[in-house]
Amino acid sequence: MPEDLVVRHCAPTLAGLKTGNLFTASYRSEEELDEEIRRLNMLIGSKGLRVTRLRARGGRALIYVYRPGQLQSDLDRAEARQLLKQFGYTRIDQEVCVARLARRICGSSDFPHEIGLFLGYPPEDVKGFIKYGGQGSKTSGYWKVYGDVDAANDMFRKFTKCTGVYLRCLKQGMPFEKLAVRKTC
Repeated sequence: MPEDLVVRHCAPTLAGLKTGNLFTASYRSEEELDEEIRRLNMLIGSKGLRVTRLRARGGRALIYVYRPGQLQSDLDRAEARQLLKQFGYTRIDQEVCVARLARRICGSSDFPHEIGLFLGYPPEDVKGFIKYGGQGSKTSGYWKVYGDVDAANDMFRKFTKCTGVYLRCLKQGMPFEKLAVRKTC
């Protein structure tokens, strides 16, 4: 799994600006995929990040890069807990929730709508997306916004800038693991 692929899709998470990111990667064998995920976890795990696969089939894997501590804080919010309970999440522990999310992804052709909570999207926007079926948002960028447009647009700008800076740093020879910022919740 090329490190530039991880940076291109996960720079805001590596920088500590975002709870998590998803991307799709090709693989030749599940053993090779698991080894690559172990390698990435060895490189950035000490910075409070985790890499896991949510689904793998047909040579394509859905990879989730996230900050477990930040995810737990996000999931502990009352509005997030309420949404998760609607989708059968009975224990709000980040490890249990990520495992449940992976099962839901594997058991469906669509992404479970609560996935936005795992990516650090505001619960208000996740709730709006679910309620309105992805229609009628006030604006969109990295996600569809049903709540605070100004705050979302500010985050969109930060994410875009971060990704550009991180890709330039990687291209200029900065080691991948140096791009991951240690952040505690």
